[in-house]
Amino acid sequence: MKITFKLYASLAQHLPPEAAGGNEVRLEVAPESTIADIIAPFNLPMKLVHLVLINGVYVAPEDRATRMLKPDDVLAIWPPIAGG
Repeated sequence: MKITFKLYASLAQHLPPEAAGGNEVRLEVAPESTIADIIAPFNLPMKLVHLVLINGVYVAPEDRATRMLKPDDVLAIWPPIAGG
């Protein structure tokens, strides 16, 4: 199945070369893939996987290993943002 995978800010550097200049890729993933399954090959530093959304809906850290995606879902991840 196909999904859209988006990484924001400093995490975008972990996307494959075909995403150069952007922050998203279309991925072919196995049915019933979880968030953890999808991000594992990208070697994201887990301390930087802060805000995770599927189709704009927040996924809590304790649900990321079991939450499965569906065809055409959009998985978006942001690192912690500092500011004031």
